[in-house]
Amino acid sequence: MQWLFLVAAILGTILPFSYLVPFLATHGLDLPLFFKQLFQNNASAFFGMDVIVSALALWLFVFSEGRRLRMKHLWVYILCTLLVGVSLGLPLFLFFRERKLNVERTA
Repeated sequence: MQWLFLVAAILGTILPFSYLVPFLATHGLDLPLFFKQLFQNNASAFFGMDVIVSALALWLFVFSEGRRLRMKHLWVYILCTLLVGVSLGLPLFLFFRERKLNVERTA
């Protein structure tokens, strides 16, 4: 199962970037325009707010579960979420969480 999480993290990077890169190529890092387009209508605002709330919930999970399992470098998953999104931060955290649990099971 842990390798499926890694595949999800890779897809979670490639697929969102396939939409972000053309935006950046056209507009550069125009954050006001980015957020204006993100909240341009109710449908896109729904998905934008969903991702923002999901990211906050993910951060709570990363810190609570990561500390419980004594995982290191928890800031990496927060950074991945900020740079790409929940689509990278969550599966990447779950991949390394599974690795940690597997090591503890065999010890």
